[in-house]
Amino acid sequence: MIKQLISGILLLMLVISSSFAQTRQDRITQLIENNPEKDFLIYKFDIKENIAAPALRTMQRAFEEADTLNADVILIHMNTYGGQVNIADSMRTRIMQSKVPVMVFIDNNAASAGALISIATDRIYMRPGSNIGAATVVDQTGEVVADKFQSYMRSMMRSTAEAKDRDPDIAQAMVDPSIEIEGVIEEGKVLTFTASEAMRFGFCEGIAEDIDEVVEQAGFENYTLVEQKLTSMDRIINLLISPVVSGILIMLILGGVYFELQTPGVGFPIMIAITAALVYFAPFYLEGLASNWEILIFVIGIVLLAVEIFVLPGFGVSGVLGIGFIISGLALAMVGNDGPDFSGVPMEEVGRAFLIVIISFFLSLSSSIYFGARLITSHGRIGNTLALNTIQDTTQGYSSANIKMKDLLGKTGIAYTMLRPSGKIEIDDDVYDATALTGYIDKGEKIKVVKYETSQVFVVKA
Repeated sequence: MIKQLISGILLLMLVISSSFAQTRQDRITQLIENNPEKDFLIYKFDIKENIAAPALRTMQRAFEEADTLNADVILIHMNTYGGQVNIADSMRTRIMQSKVPVMVFIDNNAASAGALISIATDRIYMRPGSNIGAATVVDQTGEVVADKFQSYMRSMMRSTAEAKDRDPDIAQAMVDPSIEIEGVIEEGKVLTFTASEAMRFGFCEGIAEDIDEVVEQAGFENYTLVEQKLTSMDRIINLLISPVVSGILIMLILGGVYFELQTPGVGFPIMIAITAALVYFAPFYLEGLASNWEILIFVIGIVLLAVEIFVLPGFGVSGVLGIGFIISGLALAMVGNDGPDFSGVPMEEVGRAFLIVIISFFLSLSSSIYFGARLITSHGRIGNTLALNTIQDTTQGYSSANIKMKDLLGKTGIAYTMLRPSGKIEIDDDVYDATALTGYIDKGEKIKVVKYETSQVFVVKA
């Protein structure tokens, strides 16, 4: 009798908890039942690209506009092969925190990061022939990355599935090939569902041909569908913050700085670098990713390089620090930290940002040297314009030496400007360019010419 009573109580608790879970998760059904005569506003936006910064920005703009319009439901039209895990995590979190129910229509593919985002929604609808799954984390070459990254992805898939009352083991099997679920997936394979399989195992609420059929299956009879319309400025910003364009801008910035170091003075390379920097930072700053202090770090780096170029000829501590500050400013602008607080940012994301900048630097350096050499040494029209091909042979009377400068050896004079180490000297009322052989020489100090080499006069304090 007691056993029967306990079993009855447990069964009742199970029914109550199941009903509670259904009520908690099925917000769309609750919305329709509570407003039977309402003309619902459904806001739709697309995710039909790799999951990267532009996709996250598009989602953020969509949720902001949906909130402004007091939308009742948000509908994502998805077709993606995946992308960056950290971006997908931000998008997943935004969906799960939404007070407005979110649906997704998978139009062909929701692979990898796309699967994570889809599982975070309240309802999943799929087109016949579409797929969801294959969420193993891979690198740019398609190779599976270290297990710590897989562990992070497994955890996100499980917790997301649990929060949406879907089987967490199945969600984890989309990442981990070591998981075997009888009747679902064999060990050694990564799980990917077709539309019908997703329906059977609770990872899809319906199969539809188009958006209208999705809305009809969801139970909405009276509704107005509003689609996100990106402005020209939105498209420009999305383009500029894409990984490819960001990498190119970084290459232009660092390449310009490198060439300016080779040819001191304000010239074309540094102007390219400054322009690229403005284009690089502007969208990140407008989107709140790049903070004032991160831009300040970059500017300090530029100032330190300028000091190295114009004040301290050569390449020393100031130059090294300048390069370090520039790289740090560029990398941190890509990281979604809150000011100097990195507590909520995975170190992998910070490391990835620095890796992108460093790789871009070496690509910029190598390509600049290669193409610069090809351009200058080319025998074509451009090469002839940039390079002097005429040989000035000494047998024909040409000389690189200035005879008058040689006559200065042993003479004394004064420093016409400060020599640090280069500057100007005055001898017999004539002014010449000169270089201090050791240390700096202040303006007005007596000097003596001790060497003439490669058309350059070298002096010491007299």
